[in-house]
Amino acid sequence: MVQTTNRFFDEVARLMNDAAGAAQGMRREVETLFRNQAERILRDLDVVKREDFEAVKDMARLAREENEALKTRVAALEAALGKTGTPGATSSAQATGGGTSSGG
Repeated sequence: MVQTTNRFFDEVARLMNDAAGAAQGMRREVETLFRNQAERILRDLDVVKREDFEAVKDMARLAREENEALKTRVAALEAALGKTGTPGATSSAQATGGGTSSGG
């Protein structure tokens, strides 16, 4: 009787082990199918990859910084032109009709 019980438990243990292996195989298969389906959906949606997004984000940040530096530089140049009162600024205004008219 003891040997029959041990043999029964050995068979049950082997059956459980086989079932666990089959369950792991099914789990891997389902994960693979799910991953492939998700990748196909994302590819169809034309979603940007994270690396590409980060690269464009850095480019935009650099462009903003350069834009701010150029704004500061232009403001400094305009201030310098305003202080010196260059004749070129007034002659161009007169040439476009912005100055006083002399005819009548």
